[in-house]
Order: sequence, then C-alpha cells, then structure tokens
Amino acid sequence: MDVILLERIEKLGQMGDVVKVKDGFARNYLLPKAKALRANKANLEQFESQKVQLEARNLELKSEAEAVSSKIEGNVYTVIRQAGDTGQLYGSVTTRDIAQVVTEGGTNVTRSQVILERPIKTLGLHPTKVGLHPEVAVTVTINVARTEDEAERQARGEDVTADRFDDFEEDAIEASEVFEDEEIAREATEELSEATEEDEDASTDRDSGEESSTS
Repeated sequence: MDVILLERIEKLGQMGDVVKVKDGFARNYLLPKAKALRANKANLEQFESQKVQLEARNLELKSEAEAVSSKIEGNVYTVIRQAGDTGQLYGSVTTRDIAQVVTEGGTNVTRSQVILERPIKTLGLHPTKVGLHPEVAVTVTINVARTEDEAERQARGEDVTADRFDDFEEDAIEASEVFEDEEIAREATEELSEATEEDEDASTDRDSGEESSTS
C-alpha cells in the first residue's frame, strides 16, 4: 500500500514522503495512529493544503520533546526484581515496566516510546533508548537489581553476582577441605585399627607360647 507520511518514521521516510509499505503495517499502525494517509489524489491535495500547519505542529512537538530530553538524558532508573545467583531474572523487565519507572520519575512516557529489542532478563545496567518524538530520542539506563543496596553498588560499577560466585567457591574449598580431613582421619583410623589388630595377634601368640611351655 502507498501512503503519505504525516511525520518522520525511522527507516521509512520524512513527512510528506509517499512510500510503499505492507498493508498490515499501514492498517494496524500507520493509519489508525494518524501517522500516514492513503496515497490517493484527494489525500495528496489534503496534505498539501495542511502541510504548513502540520510542519508547524511538528516543530512545536519537537521543541517540547527536546525540552523533556534535556531532563532525562542519561538518567538512571532502578527496577527491583528477583533473580538467581547467576543474575538471571525470574521473569523480565518489559517496555511497560520501563515506561512506568520513567513516568514515576517525573516524565510521562508511554510503552510505545520505549525502544527495546527484547525484554531485559538479567541483572545489571541496561542502556535503553526512549523516543520522545520522531526526531528526538534519548538514552536512559535501567538499573536492574535485587535490592536497593545492590542497585547502588551496580551504579558504582560493582558486579553484584561476583560475591555469589566467591561465596560458592569458598564453600567448595571448605567442603573439599572437610573431605580431605575426613579422608585423612579415615586413613589414620584404618592404620590404628590395623596396628591394634597386629598387637592383639602378637599378644595371642605370646600367650599361646607361654601355655605350651608350661604344659
């Protein structure tokens, strides 16, 4: 389907461009969201008659977005989630979650403005793009942690999963030492047992010899 773009669409074109898109994309996204019009004679004439107003409105929205971008560019937003020792989340952080935490931070953002290739599924600092306007995008950081304390440590550049691995290694070393001690103790017990048996055999032999000489 050929459409007339009413605003800049990334990887598609600028306002006023006539482009060919898939029918489903046009019907499900571009047309219902008033981002484009079907490319026909009537709509082309309508666009030309409204072009000045559309461009003025676009500049106004762009200016507003740039003002907002200066407030949130580079901001860090914390999301608390449960996760395993390796840092894998029990679930994920989605565009809805990110929009919510940014909005709670004082800037109204919708989930459709959050540009995320795939949900976040690990602890850590995740740079995330937010499209405030077709021509204005900012990058914020989503700090996913198990606790506020871990979030602060991650913000300082610490790897919070390293502690868990260190603990695991220490436990493994302690366990191996215990096993080694147990092995040494077992060998000593066996040696003592063998020595005791030898003493008992020797004592028995002496007793037998004495009885023979007496008789």
